[in-house]
Amino acid sequence: MKDYQGYLIDLDGTIYLGKEPIPAGKRFVERLQKEKLPFLFVTNNTTKSPEVVAGRLADEFDIHVTPEEVYTASLATIDYMKDTNRGNKVFVIGEAGLIDLINAAGFEYDEKNPDYVVVGLDSQVTYEKFVTATLAIRNGALFIGTNPDKNIPTERGLIPGAGSLISLVETATQTKPVFIGKPEAIIMDKAVSHLGLHKDQVLMVGDNYETDIQAGLKNGIDTLLVLSGFTSKEAVPNLPKAPNFVVDSLDEWVIGK
Repeated sequence: MKDYQGYLIDLDGTIYLGKEPIPAGKRFVERLQKEKLPFLFVTNNTTKSPEVVAGRLADEFDIHVTPEEVYTASLATIDYMKDTNRGNKVFVIGEAGLIDLINAAGFEYDEKNPDYVVVGLDSQVTYEKFVTATLAIRNGALFIGTNPDKNIPTERGLIPGAGSLISLVETATQTKPVFIGKPEAIIMDKAVSHLGLHKDQVLMVGDNYETDIQAGLKNGIDTLLVLSGFTSKEAVPNLPKAPNFVVDSLDEWVIGK
């Protein structure tokens, strides 16, 4: 077992499960804090700002972190747009957690001639928004998808996720988007950079093989699959490529040497 210098951690299914706490997740975070090891919660959720995520962790789960320890697909999208430096005009399909951060980063909302079209989860999306996005992309705007998640698990069942909305725009424009969120390289490279570490010093921790663990496997980052959420214990023997580590509970994970 390596002595990892930093951790990238999923939230839902790893630290909590919907509205239910995962006690071992809270203890895991507190052990990292005690050892003064840097960590970053990495989430594809673009509907909430890091401040809101940190507030929810404190209020609902008694886990106390700073907003700077939360890295969302919204922040990774902003970092990506700054790096590409195509301009500062953007049209967004998304909710406040995405739109407000993009505005705060200095980008200007533009429906007619944007440099970027960003599509994320938007529970109030309209046909007209899809029309605007389609025309802008066909006119040369860079098409960005915040994350590829086709569905979101809820108490009602699987409902459309950002990936479903992005697929509609992709079909309408015949243009493939640049995807930002897990398991893509963009969010993972940025997250490792935010920790100030190298990939071989970091462990990706999560419950979902398709997003969290693939994010590590595809990007040269060691992975720890915790069987507290999406991926079941029965599925582990048949996974196409095994995670580096598998635990039933984060209480089993030894931090440090």
